Amino acid sequence: MSPKHFLNYEGFSKESLTSIINRGLELKSLKQLPKSLENKSLGLIFEKPSTRTRVSFEIGIQKLGGNSIFLSSSDLQMSRGEPISDTAKVLSSMLDAVVIRTSNHELLEIFSQNSSIPVINGLSNLYHPCQILADLMTFKEFNGNLNISKVAWIGDSNNVCNSYIEAAKLFDFNLSIYCPNGYEPNSEVMRSQNNNVVLSKTKESALREAKIVTTDVWTSMHSENQTQEKSNKFEGYTVDPGCMELAHKEAIFLHCLPAHRGEEVSIDMLEHNSSKVWYQAENRLHVQQALLENLLLD
Repeated sequence: MSPKHFLNYEGFSKESLTSIINRGLELKSLKQLPKSLENKSLGLIFEKPSTRTRVSFEIGIQKLGGNSIFLSSSDLQMSRGEPISDTAKVLSSMLDAVVIRTSNHELLEIFSQNSSIPVINGLSNLYHPCQILADLMTFKEFNGNLNISKVAWIGDSNNVCNSYIEAAKLFDFNLSIYCPNGYEPNSEVMRSQNNNVVLSKTKESALREAKIVTTDVWTSMHSENQTQEKSNKFEGYTVDPGCMELAHKEAIFLHCLPAHRGEEVSIDMLEHNSSKVWYQAENRLHVQQALLENLLLD
């Protein structure tokens, strides 16, 4: 039987993702967690720095009775030229699942094609599917449902935005993206959406009646050399409390973190009463526990 991978949302239905989100909420509510992943081993292969993704996966599986091993890319023979396919086959014989964080989505695809265990995208240059699961869980936590009529994305159309585009199709919500010219979403990802995505001409139109307002840093881990260029082009794309007044009256603000206060968010935005950022960060732990159960126990 072929393993179930989680590289993006391809192969997952609205129902299956909703089930994962609901299980995440259930796990969060429990005072005593089940040892559902006892004796399961999770490998984490990270090319890029990480706070939330690494800690949430390591602690998440530990609390469910399993264990993890962290491997930076320099620890592996891949850094000395061993084919990705060989590494995948070897680790498949020793681990139960692998989380990979990479700047090259193709590496994830090659690894998964040669892996007999589930492979999870812990962030790539193209997608960040675990993050949106936490975002959707946070929305449901505060609203009691997943009736998200509209999401407003302000800023760079990066990997997190790409995962929102996929989620908009599955959960049938409108996604309004307000970004500078030249920073539009990946064209291939856009071709896959079902007319749920609009590139807004103004910030006001993007924000109007949005139930989630979200953004990300202007300079991601994959474009550090563009810092000054982006700062100039992204002037006017900051999310501040005034933006929330243009959105739905019950809108929440989300940010995947880390945040650069004074750039994509105003100094006071993360502490605004609409901000659920700290709940969102914690929910990475719970929803990824649910994801691991889904991939390893089915």
